[in-house]
Amino acid sequence: MATIEYREVKPTPALWMMALVSAVFVAAAGLAVLYIERHGHIVTGMNNQIVWGLPHVFAIFLIVSASGALNVASIASVFGKVENKPMARYSGLLSIALLAGGLAVLVLDLGRPERLIIAMTRNNFKSIFAWNIYLYTGFFAVVGAYIYVQMARGMSERSVRIVGTAAFLWRLALTTGTGSIFGWLVARPGYDAAIMAPLFIIMSFSFGLAFFILILSGTCRLSGREMADDVVKRLGRLLGVFAAAVLYFTAIRHLTNLYAAEHGDVEHFILAGGTMFTGLFWIGQVVIGGVIPLALLLRPAERTSRAQVMLAAVLVILGGLAQIYVIVIGGQAFPLEIFPGYTASSAFFDGQIVGYSPTLAEWALGLGGVALTVLISAVGVVALRILPMRLSDADVIPAGANPD
Repeated sequence: MATIEYREVKPTPALWMMALVSAVFVAAAGLAVLYIERHGHIVTGMNNQIVWGLPHVFAIFLIVSASGALNVASIASVFGKVENKPMARYSGLLSIALLAGGLAVLVLDLGRPERLIIAMTRNNFKSIFAWNIYLYTGFFAVVGAYIYVQMARGMSERSVRIVGTAAFLWRLALTTGTGSIFGWLVARPGYDAAIMAPLFIIMSFSFGLAFFILILSGTCRLSGREMADDVVKRLGRLLGVFAAAVLYFTAIRHLTNLYAAEHGDVEHFILAGGTMFTGLFWIGQVVIGGVIPLALLLRPAERTSRAQVMLAAVLVILGGLAQIYVIVIGGQAFPLEIFPGYTASSAFFDGQIVGYSPTLAEWALGLGGVALTVLISAVGVVALRILPMRLSDADVIPAGANPD
């Protein structure tokens, strides 16, 4: 096995351009926040029924992806896969960057972000939101400690394994908490399902790994670091397995709801209602985010190119956004069942399906969270010895060993 050499990335013109573009999007998000704060949420597409809009879709997607981005490090430290060890530090950095980007969007979309201190000091532990405050902040601390023990001199493999295991368990708790936000909301038939927690866990595996493949490959290309095709293909095969698992858990969720009579109407609304949510589910989530990536990734490695893996990662992310959109927005668009067995109607559109069209300010805020993630990860590889000089299975796998 070759010695892994980590070095800070020297800024190149391409990296400077990426950072500049990211900074522009972050600035646009800041202007959007000021605009929404000045005029109120009336300038967004949100209303009394759709209270979680597109920024929440981006925020939840990034938070879920943060947990999954730590997969590569967990596989190396917890499960002993030495071929993932060179990427473990970057895996931790990207997970922190994704969580920071998601929480930035989440806090700035609350309407009164300065009141977050009240939620942090006056806890209602009967609410999953109160628990999530500790899960999110604890994730920063645990993953930060994980990166430290990997970078510090004199740390034993046992210490890295112990902290890595703690980070692995914490990320499972974090994603369980995020999924439970929806699984425990029994008032909305589009959310109420115990399978939401495991569904969000497997979604995190898929979305986070797709982000990892794209951002790590892009960083290596822009910085002149080598990332061998064998590494990309191996990560692509793992992504295919996770994408298949997402489809499986999604199918189980909808089949279970179809079996329960109380969820029949909302299932018809999503699966066959003829609305945009139906198209997003079948075309965006199932076909673009599931079937096509599976066709590209789950076949012999010699028939899979690096470009196909990158394309599949992009499609998984697009399908993931569609999936979160259907869950978050679709679950709110379907009316609440306030009086079971009766039809409710009023001037507040009770009992009616409500439309929603995100505005430019919402798009700017959501994309600003993605840009903040890219910016943090770029600054991290420039300031710290996070990225190895070369990424190849041949450098870390002993002769005769099977990387799979």
